[in-house]
Amino acid sequence: MNTDIATNGNLVISLDFEINWGVWDVVKFDQYKNNLLGVRKVIPTLLQLFDKYSIRATFGTVGLLFFQNRQELEEGLPGKRPAYEDPAISPYENHIKEIGVNEEDDPFHFAPSLIKLIEESGQEVGCHTFCHYYCLESGQTVEAFAADLRAAKNVAARNGIILKSLIFPRNQFNSEYLQVCKDEGFSCYRGNEKSWVYKPHQHSSETYMWRIIRTVDAYINLTGHHCYMLKGQGGLPFNIPSSRFLRPYSKKLAFFDRIKLKRITDGMSYAAKNGLTYHLWWHPHNFGVNLEKNISFLEKILIHYKKLSVKYNFQSRNMQQVAELLSSSNEQ
Repeated sequence: MNTDIATNGNLVISLDFEINWGVWDVVKFDQYKNNLLGVRKVIPTLLQLFDKYSIRATFGTVGLLFFQNRQELEEGLPGKRPAYEDPAISPYENHIKEIGVNEEDDPFHFAPSLIKLIEESGQEVGCHTFCHYYCLESGQTVEAFAADLRAAKNVAARNGIILKSLIFPRNQFNSEYLQVCKDEGFSCYRGNEKSWVYKPHQHSSETYMWRIIRTVDAYINLTGHHCYMLKGQGGLPFNIPSSRFLRPYSKKLAFFDRIKLKRITDGMSYAAKNGLTYHLWWHPHNFGVNLEKNISFLEKILIHYKKLSVKYNFQSRNMQQVAELLSSSNEQ
């Protein structure tokens, strides 16, 4: 067996890069506009910080962000699209008609320059589906999901990028779709934490109590560290589950930031000491406001990572690198 898998722990970082394609149906644009526009500063700042601490991350990117202009986008839309029972959650119904002409005109729905920056920085550009596809919502089908992934792969390929890692939007993991992922060439995906609190579900079934418990869990260890061993998985695509969502700075909860930091660093330490994997994730738009405070908090996490790297040989790997480790171990 590969000694890295057997003895070394891993820090995996993934980001859901979506800008407005990921939130247009749940938040009012005027109220969240600054967060979305702030992504233009967030991405370069994150890349600089990752370079400083030798971090390899996966940016799961919505396919619609790749296009240079609206004409290209319209030509690249899949023929089969999700027929959600609730049309209000489909960008194809009305929202896509409201977008601008190109990235300069509409920085909320086009991002080819940012994607190029991510790629040139040596970070992995992964897939967050083409249209921010909801795999558990009523009305959509496996055929529509396959068409969505193909559309994402096609536009990425036109930009010289091969998508290998998949992040399910809203964490709506659907095990019935894993064969499609394999057929479309994806080697791994980000699964959910093993707790009923993080169980995949439709957006409409989200309860206030679930949100409260998840918030408390971000500060107090209610559900465990969610670290895990890599070995023992079957074939493709490999599951690289999340461990913790990095919640952004909140003025109301700032007093508890030290506790929130300890919750994360304790999990990382546990993973490093026991040769396990710890997977941290968030959205770039979470950092869109209060950028300095969010980056300062993240840097404390990365400083702790460097200490663990020196002491325990804790490794930073993106999702695709972890999948490659798993694949090579299966071949031995």
